[in-house]
Amino acid sequence: MAKILEVKYENQAQARVCEVAYESQADLCFHEVAYDTQAVGDIAWFFVAYEKQASFRIFKVKYETQADLKVFRVKYPEQAGWRTTGHALKGKLG
Repeated sequence: MAKILEVKYENQAQARVCEVAYESQADLCFHEVAYDTQAVGDIAWFFVAYEKQASFRIFKVKYETQADLKVFRVKYPEQAGWRTTGHALKGKLG
């Protein structure tokens, strides 16, 4: 399950993430779900408030060049998925 915690400090994160403006720029398109039970695999994200609830910790960065992972939030679950198929983080978020 992709239960994501956004941390305040870079050294606490497992990856630096940049939310890009366009789908074509993203490594991963994700869909944010309303309930933690809906967070399946890498593409359905549920944001949590506490570290003990999280399956993966991210630190948001402003620029793409600083990021380990470039993401784009999609409106519908069927739009979500990896755009960079051989990415190092594939299968590790959930």
